[in-house]
Amino acid sequence: MASNSKLKGMYVDRDVSWMYFNYRILQEAEKEYVPLLERLSFLGIYSNNLDEFFRVRMASLNRIVESPDITKSMRQNVKRTIKTINRLNEQYNKEYLRATQQVFKELEAHNIRMLNETQLNDEQKVWLREFFYDKLNGSTNPIWLNELKNFNALEDNRIYLLIEKIEDNNKKSKYAIIKVPDKVYGRFIKIPSSEGFDNIMYLDDVIRYCLPLIFIGFPKNHYRAFSFKFTKDAEMEVDNDSDYGTMERIALGVSSRKHGEPIRVIYDRDMPSDMQKTIMAKLKVRELDTTLSSERYQNHKDLMNFPDCGHSNLKYPKWKQVMKPEFMSEESILDLIRRRDRFIHVPYHSFNGYIRVLREAALKPEVKEIKTTLYRLAKDSKVVEALICAARNGKKVTAVVELLARFDEESNIMWSKRMQEEGVNVIFGVEGLKVHSKLLYIKDKHGDIACIGTGNFHEGNAKTYTDYLMMTARPSIVSEVAKVFQFIQRPFQQVRFNQLLVSPNAMKRRILRMLDIEIRNAEEGKEAWLKMKINHITDKDLVAKLYEASQAGVNIDIVIRGNCSLVPGVPGISDNIRAVGIIDRYLEHSRILIFCNGGRNKYYIGSADWMPRNLLNRIEVMSPVYDKDLKDDLMRTIELGMADTANGRIVDGHGLNEMQQGPYLRSQEEIRRLNIENSAGFSPEDIGSSPELSPEEVEADTETDQNK
Repeated sequence: MASNSKLKGMYVDRDVSWMYFNYRILQEAEKEYVPLLERLSFLGIYSNNLDEFFRVRMASLNRIVESPDITKSMRQNVKRTIKTINRLNEQYNKEYLRATQQVFKELEAHNIRMLNETQLNDEQKVWLREFFYDKLNGSTNPIWLNELKNFNALEDNRIYLLIEKIEDNNKKSKYAIIKVPDKVYGRFIKIPSSEGFDNIMYLDDVIRYCLPLIFIGFPKNHYRAFSFKFTKDAEMEVDNDSDYGTMERIALGVSSRKHGEPIRVIYDRDMPSDMQKTIMAKLKVRELDTTLSSERYQNHKDLMNFPDCGHSNLKYPKWKQVMKPEFMSEESILDLIRRRDRFIHVPYHSFNGYIRVLREAALKPEVKEIKTTLYRLAKDSKVVEALICAARNGKKVTAVVELLARFDEESNIMWSKRMQEEGVNVIFGVEGLKVHSKLLYIKDKHGDIACIGTGNFHEGNAKTYTDYLMMTARPSIVSEVAKVFQFIQRPFQQVRFNQLLVSPNAMKRRILRMLDIEIRNAEEGKEAWLKMKINHITDKDLVAKLYEASQAGVNIDIVIRGNCSLVPGVPGISDNIRAVGIIDRYLEHSRILIFCNGGRNKYYIGSADWMPRNLLNRIEVMSPVYDKDLKDDLMRTIELGMADTANGRIVDGHGLNEMQQGPYLRSQEEIRRLNIENSAGFSPEDIGSSPELSPEEVEADTETDQNK
């Protein structure tokens, strides 16, 4: 295998590659044929992603730079990465502002327009005064700047207005800060229509208009207001040595985020220089922190919720989710799974198919025990309600909850408490290892069942994320899913897996071994290829192995969403690697691996990306797939993704993100069409015998035993 030292110039830094990914979202917002309100939504997603990136990744890079425990060379490399990110951020921001202005301009052709505080007629002024006294009054509380001793007490990622109040008598300025209460009233306020237009104002501008009302009782003043926002380090301080329990320590850690150091400041470029200096000093901005001058409006994540004003034609038409026929059958779904593997592919298929499995397991007397992993949970979780129902019906229910699922900690804590109150045995993962696997185990006297997924058991995600969920009664797989839960509960035990790829157990080693098989076959002149769909590739050993495979003649096709440290298409090094990134109405999230394996193809689905954190610091599971229908579906998903010319961009390691050329093909649209056709009814094959150990399973077991 090529050593990591040979990756120089052929390895894209993780965080730089993330900037290239987020840029693909911005590019989608610039497409003229994408409906206008969808373009606004993509602009909102781009902005929200950037906020989270700076809160987490840029904050981490800043901490590394400031650490006394790193080498001079490492510090220089990290500084170089930070500077590259800041350069790209500034470059993309200019494009972002142009795109936002363009969409708002085009909305006017559909009689939707934005007004500011200087463009109001008399009726609108009266309406805004009433709106202030009815709602805003009491929610817009200025704080004098000279009285604000600790800027860290302010909430990050919120819009603030820095108000300059100038008294007519002495021309002296006084500064105050107002937090825009968008969480209460929304960012966009519909005001009375005029001239045939639906009129919308930013809440920021509503407050600007209302400043004389906010400061009523003072001598006559002139006011100017300039917006700014800042982003804090989102790393939690979790005290592992405290006497508190796990849940309490995490809750305290969530609270600690409120006091993180600011690491990015965005401000209105028209803000006077003395005001800028004051804000930067108050926020203690350092050399490598990001400061970005912008227009008067920030926090464009709100664009995801821009009012449609009744113009549903400016959005994508809704795609109805398909309920697969077997999940609507009057026959027991557990019995149907025992006859043959079943699967759903959300959001094309309805997640309610999985809810039916849980609900039936909760009610059936034959079911004695249910175990599941829960990484992120919906606000109104039907999954949790089904688990509680099972516990109330006398079943032993265990839920492994990951309390450190970033930014979902509070929700997970709330649901954990609720489950504990209802008799569910809640386990808070493994110390030092995030439990990221998506597993369900059902112990049934008629035959145990397991579900292995690529995404969270989350009803909201299942409407917008593309994910697979396989349900099986194959003993060789089900027994190993049970072993994963044993490992979670007793991580000190030595556990070996034949069928499942499990990290940090041996997943990486076995993936490398399967790539070595492809390399050997290519060198012997045999068919050799790898097809995969994944979110992130950054692990240096796997990147080096993919280059080695390409040089040996292995053809590698990758549908990738996010971070990609590969540089495909370099002659003599990576010319057999193709990577395509798809940004469309659904977030591509499923993880699929298909190895040629000398013509005896191996299929896997699961939770793991190819990043060090997934392979070394998390409990992840990839499962082999043996059902023909699911195999065909997985292959089709990758092939359609690689052929996508409507939304597929070439990932080249340089951030150009050029569109693929060829006849029109939109992969998500085609997958949806095929799923509708294929869900027309049962096939005769749906009634079969219980799944026995297949030849592929026997081969896998034997192969793994020989390589222990």
